[in-house]
Amino acid sequence: MRENDPNKQILVVDDEDAIRTGIAQVLSRLGLKVAMAAGGLLALEMMARRPYAIVLLDIKMPDLDGLEVLQRLRQDYPGTEVIMITGFPSIQGAVECIKHGALDYLVKPFRIDDLEAVVRKALDHRGQRARQEPGEPEAGREGFEFIIGESPAMKKVFAKIRRAAPSDSTVLLTGESGTGKELAARAIHLLSSRRDQEFVPVDCSALVETLLESELFGHVKGSFTGAHQTKHGLFELANHGTFFFDEITNLSLNIQAKLLRVIQEREFMQVGSQKRIKLDIRIIASSNRDLNEAVKAGSFREDLFYRLSVIPILLPPLRERRGDIPLLVEHFLPKYNQKGNREVTGISPAAMKMLSAYAWPGNVRELEHTIERIVILEDADIIQPEHLPSFISQRQGEFQVFTEEDHTLEDLEKRYIQFVLRRTKGRRQDAARILGINRKTLSNKIEKYNLRVNW
Repeated sequence: MRENDPNKQILVVDDEDAIRTGIAQVLSRLGLKVAMAAGGLLALEMMARRPYAIVLLDIKMPDLDGLEVLQRLRQDYPGTEVIMITGFPSIQGAVECIKHGALDYLVKPFRIDDLEAVVRKALDHRGQRARQEPGEPEAGREGFEFIIGESPAMKKVFAKIRRAAPSDSTVLLTGESGTGKELAARAIHLLSSRRDQEFVPVDCSALVETLLESELFGHVKGSFTGAHQTKHGLFELANHGTFFFDEITNLSLNIQAKLLRVIQEREFMQVGSQKRIKLDIRIIASSNRDLNEAVKAGSFREDLFYRLSVIPILLPPLRERRGDIPLLVEHFLPKYNQKGNREVTGISPAAMKMLSAYAWPGNVRELEHTIERIVILEDADIIQPEHLPSFISQRQGEFQVFTEEDHTLEDLEKRYIQFVLRRTKGRRQDAARILGINRKTLSNKIEKYNLRVNW
């Protein structure tokens, strides 16, 4: 290491001499250059003379409160990583540290291993962030292969993902349903140092609370009725990788409290066990709700919100990036041509104009399902306005295929389901998605109408 390498300069700020010198001795053994300050005012003076890469900052000091120093550092030296130190741990204190931009914090008395780990994390974060030069031209599409977009709004999202990915900071992805939050989470994972480890997504709305705790943490044999063997949870599966909480506002307050402890302590216990398991994961969460409003309503913990929103990224709705609609259509057409063994070669300018004018309340997901439906159900080489759903083209008479003679509603339903099944070659999952029903409902209707299912 170069003696004066600016990326290895550390400043320790604490009014206790024993703490300062103890930290300095440990970090010096790592080859770091350590300076010390006994108070906040002196620390700011030293930073003005020569900015430091990392500052370890005590919260309680007699001359200037550590949180005030933190805010000054974040404002004047945004490239400096700040690690807070406290002898009086509290949830509110942790919230304030994270809220004002600290990378992490240590609780006195802390172990040497914990000190070394958090400083290495800060060094990695700084080094990886420095390699993403601000304003550099976008290089390639690595990590973004499945996120389609060239609009200014999406370029801003790509830039934020590139800057966030190399760190281990938690990321909160927000945006309406169908805007691609899971794709963004996967891009963050693929662009991170954890890319060769597991990416584990969990849909927080898909599991009831009684099952979710066991799914996340695992359980030991005999811990509850039905626990016939020990089960490893999703956290263990994701260890050293990335864990994605999709629609995190669906977690109960009880699970939120347990998740907060996992994030703070980086360890957990299986249900029914007293053994603590160390955890090294990067956490990404998403929500289609305004978490500030959820906090105000009392349905989401404020301390967990600040823990998760270290790096917030908003995914824009499709109506705010209409220029990307032609690119998305070009992407979806070959995908569903191949899936449905069809040969739809393109879309007419008039039809594209209609697609671009529509508001797309379901965003990219709605556009994809619309293209899938048209490719599978319409007999056309080129998509024309008449092939679009009536709510997009504003025309009447969506079911003209059934106007040969009068039918009852059940007759129409039977014919339409049979028509969709024929076009999907009997694939129930695809047919259910096009029909807008679940697979179980479709199976019940197939049985009710005694429909053939093998084509």
